[in-house]
Amino acid sequence: MARILLVEDEGAIAQTIEFALRSEGFTTAHALGGREALRLASGDPFDLAILDVGLPDTDGFTLCRELRRRGDLPVIFLTARDAEAERVRGLELGADDYVTKPFSPRELVARVRAVLRRSGVRASDAGFELDPVGHRIHFRGKRLDLTRYEYGLLAELLRRPGAILTRAQLLDRVWGSERDSTDRTVDTHVKTLRAKLRDVDAAADPIRTQRGLGYSLQVD
Repeated sequence: MARILLVEDEGAIAQTIEFALRSEGFTTAHALGGREALRLASGDPFDLAILDVGLPDTDGFTLCRELRRRGDLPVIFLTARDAEAERVRGLELGADDYVTKPFSPRELVARVRAVLRRSGVRASDAGFELDPVGHRIHFRGKRLDLTRYEYGLLAELLRRPGAILTRAQLLDRVWGSERDSTDRTVDTHVKTLRAKLRDVDAAADPIRTQRGLGYSLQVD
């Protein structure tokens, strides 16, 4: 079963979560703060991290960025805050889910399973082959003729099939610090990508618009 990294400084909450996860067959490792979490993450890889936003030595958002520098680890945030700004910030960092305290341990386990299912999906299930070394992408066996930014955009979606990537995430990862880039820039490139995919398969529509959020790669 999957290995879960739990970062939570409230002992009673952590014990409840660990009990629920272990009862379902998951392996868990618990850290009270960010430094301990990074130490644990430097060992055997985890399949998912559950991060409390409020930690004694850092915050969950900063810890998420540090963990993501080491690999594409699925993340669920826990927080006592129910403000929209906090949820948006977590999503922009690439969080896969966001759970507000108090919550049901059973619900959290269900969300863990859902995130793991999405992260286990392969881009090849949608007919894509990604070659990051050669900066090439094949679709249905045919190499796509992509611009630099079309390649970067599609590659980001392919790395996390099924997950929603916000426009802000895509701008940051593909266009970086280019000042002229806007949400409209992302939308325009998605439009041209869709056209090139339809040139290969007229019925293909794997890039899905998530209204008010961004885009995801749909797989069968």
